Amino acid sequence: MRPTLLTSLLLTLGLPGLALAADAAAGKAKVDMVCAACHGATGVSVSDAIPNLAGQKTVYLENQLKALKDGSRKNPVMNAIASQLSTDDIANVAAFFASQSGATSTGKSALLPNLAKTNMSFPESYPNGYVKYHTINFPATKQVRYYYANPVAVAAAKEGRAVPNGAYLMVEVHAAKLDADKKPVMGPDGFYVADKLMFYTAMARETGWGKDIPDMLRNEEWNYSVYTVARQHRPGMNQAECLACHKPLDQTSYMFTIKELTAAVKAK
Repeated sequence: MRPTLLTSLLLTLGLPGLALAADAAAGKAKVDMVCAACHGATGVSVSDAIPNLAGQKTVYLENQLKALKDGSRKNPVMNAIASQLSTDDIANVAAFFASQSGATSTGKSALLPNLAKTNMSFPESYPNGYVKYHTINFPATKQVRYYYANPVAVAAAKEGRAVPNGAYLMVEVHAAKLDADKKPVMGPDGFYVADKLMFYTAMARETGWGKDIPDMLRNEEWNYSVYTVARQHRPGMNQAECLACHKPLDQTSYMFTIKELTAAVKAK
């Protein structure tokens, strides 16, 4: 929408409250494309861990999205999403969510089935053939995590190539052994001593796995999964958070640990 001459003049003078009218219909189209995957088609979220946006004040929503876009508000998932929104997108999305009636609606995203499911399955050969390449302590959760890569990912990293289809990366999440003071026990290598396997997280890619994922979330052909200790899919999985978090890593094969994998395999 183009501003009128009067509106342009008033905006130039810096008078408040005269921003261009937002387009709620355009906002709905953007919400359907991306936001609904987590926040629901009408702003009623798909998870107890994700806030409802329906009925929030327009200015509040705009301010939060702007802060997430410029990084002054920190949230890895939303920083990645908001950075892809234009000023008009932000105004339109805020207008749409503000126009909704809140918790009386239970609409869910048409994309949710594509994000709640994954094409991945637990690799039958694991851990045979996989290379352990990294370990991280997580003090806040008293966990230690072990990172593994299959031969396809290892070969690509060794040759300095982008990680291709056929790659499979696994993370074992272990509760740390605790001492009498409930503090993690540190091993001689500087990492927590593992006590009990809690679950697995994983990412893998194959041809066509990204085709049903919206562009703003798509990580080429990568899919993500969480597995129980029984090697079954953990219920309630929504790939949207994983996809958004990895989205900015397009220059590093969408991996947070590509440098560690490359260093480990080249040292062998």
